[in-house]
Amino acid sequence: MSSTAERRQQIEAKRAKLAELRKARADRQISDSNRRSAETSAGSFTPRNNDVDDLLSSILRESRGPGARNGEFDSGELTPSSSMPGTPLMGTSLLPSSLSGRASRNSDFASSIGTTLAPSTNSATDNVIDREMVPRFLPDLIDVEQELFELPTKKERVIYNKEVQTMEVETETPDLETETLQRGVSEIDLEALQAARDRELEEESVQLDKEIEEEIREIPPEELASILAAPELLEFVDSTTKMFYRAIHDYDPTRDYRVGTETGSDESEGRVKRVCEFFDEQYTKNRSITDVDWSPQYPELSVASYNKNAAALNEPDGIVAVWNLHLLERPEFVFHSQSDVLSVTFSPFHSNLVFGGTYSGQILLWDNRSKHLPVLKTPLSASGHTHPVYSMQMVGTQNAHNLITSSTDGTVCSWLVDMLAQPQETQELIHAGHNKTGEVAITAMDFPDNETTAFWVGTEEGNVYQANRYDRAGAKAGLNQYDVYKAHAGPVMGLHFHPTSGSVDFSDLFLTSSVDWTVKLWRAKSLAKPSTTLHAISPLYSFDESDDPVYDVKWHPTHPAVFGAVDGSGKFDLWNLNMDTEVPVVQTTVGSGRALNKLQWDKKDGRRAALGGSDGRLYIYDIGDMALPRELEWTDLQKTVSGMVGGAQTNGLVDGDVRSIAGR
Repeated sequence: MSSTAERRQQIEAKRAKLAELRKARADRQISDSNRRSAETSAGSFTPRNNDVDDLLSSILRESRGPGARNGEFDSGELTPSSSMPGTPLMGTSLLPSSLSGRASRNSDFASSIGTTLAPSTNSATDNVIDREMVPRFLPDLIDVEQELFELPTKKERVIYNKEVQTMEVETETPDLETETLQRGVSEIDLEALQAARDRELEEESVQLDKEIEEEIREIPPEELASILAAPELLEFVDSTTKMFYRAIHDYDPTRDYRVGTETGSDESEGRVKRVCEFFDEQYTKNRSITDVDWSPQYPELSVASYNKNAAALNEPDGIVAVWNLHLLERPEFVFHSQSDVLSVTFSPFHSNLVFGGTYSGQILLWDNRSKHLPVLKTPLSASGHTHPVYSMQMVGTQNAHNLITSSTDGTVCSWLVDMLAQPQETQELIHAGHNKTGEVAITAMDFPDNETTAFWVGTEEGNVYQANRYDRAGAKAGLNQYDVYKAHAGPVMGLHFHPTSGSVDFSDLFLTSSVDWTVKLWRAKSLAKPSTTLHAISPLYSFDESDDPVYDVKWHPTHPAVFGAVDGSGKFDLWNLNMDTEVPVVQTTVGSGRALNKLQWDKKDGRRAALGGSDGRLYIYDIGDMALPRELEWTDLQKTVSGMVGGAQTNGLVDGDVRSIAGR
């Protein structure tokens, strides 16, 4: 497109040049015609040589009188030759004084000599005088005769016309050589030169017209279709429209999420409100969100995984979309999968990488610097997962980390990020007390903070188990089947440990949500003393406010007493245990009231919550100042938990479940 604009500028420059050449030619023609007319008018006043000769002859005849034809002189003329010895007869050499300046001076001198040379008796004096005057007089007469035909120098004629008075014109000072040269060149040669110049101008004009016609020609439909389908054009349009939409939303349009890290900060008004919702008619229509996550490096980026669109057979079964808070109209990136994507997470150590777990059991790795397809994926073999992967988590540090995945067949795998051909470790969680099958169907999994070996899993049967990746003091690798966290009456859908932040460590507390409409608060048993016999562990508290299955629950990352939960009726419940343990402090119906499947707090300051709906829409909510903890929040929560423990011990268990235990 830029080359077309440059080409049009060149054509406009050529048009201007052609106009200047045509104007210069017209000015030159006018100048030539004016010069010719001036020369013609000046030549009419130049006397001809024949006219001068005739004039001189007539004057000479009149001055000589009637006796001039016979060679005689009048008595009033110069002294006769007889009075001047040695002087030849002048004959016709006498000229009137009016013909030439030099002739006039000589005649005056001769007259004065005739006056001073009066008849004298002293012949010696006459001889002396004659000898002195003869050489002065004769050469002058000869010179006068030769210079009579010398023409006066023609003065330059100044002609004023309209062109001279209105514009600057080159003026040539005519001299004899220039005039002779101009007269020597025939008019035919001048016309030939002018005709050649005209032909050159016409050829250049025709060439310019052809170039302009080629430039503005219409593109055939077939060629236009091929141009519009070119990958280069599509990539250019995609990148420029992203910049355009970011600029509309008052954001840096040149940011490239494939390089660099986030350094800015976002502001909120400090109250619960809906920031935006993400939906794309092309990619997310007729799909449900199965998992959500926030980027650790860029707080404005969130990712959502989607299941199959049954109405679109030609589209990929699974979709992963990366959304930008400053680009509401469409996803920042879209990744494809051959199977439904059930879990998704950003890599905390690589800002370009996104991991996904699929219904087929494959683990996929996408790179936003690449295209839509994954850059790495696990094989469909017995060495990895062969059942749906509902949970995954990255554990470790920047220099040593692994991706831990779990599937519904009880298999837990550990993967190196750069090698997905086969898992680094594989475990099968087996429970000997199961009647039909020994496997544990894992639906949720989480690691406590700063823990890479021990983890907890929620199962389809409603129980929660602790497991170890490796053998450790007093415990073996695999499932701890004796310590059973038993309270839910349905599959466990969400499990999350309390983050380690603040003055008091609550990392042994974790929350679970289930389809039995409840959220339960648990305290993990010490890993140093595992049970050797079957031991049922009861929850500290049960939150029974919901009237629908609770599909996910998450602790707030910065406020110790706040957590959020989403249920099947589209409600987003915000709890603060230091304020109330019976009802949520804020309850919001999100969207059209359809089920919310997933909840995730942003990793920067926890002001925003991403809610994934079964209608395929990703909702972003801002809780404002409720995310800012006071200094006493940790000690207050400690008192609250102590009151829960005391209440549970006082009231005991009712049918194996804790119902409405009083709080503080």
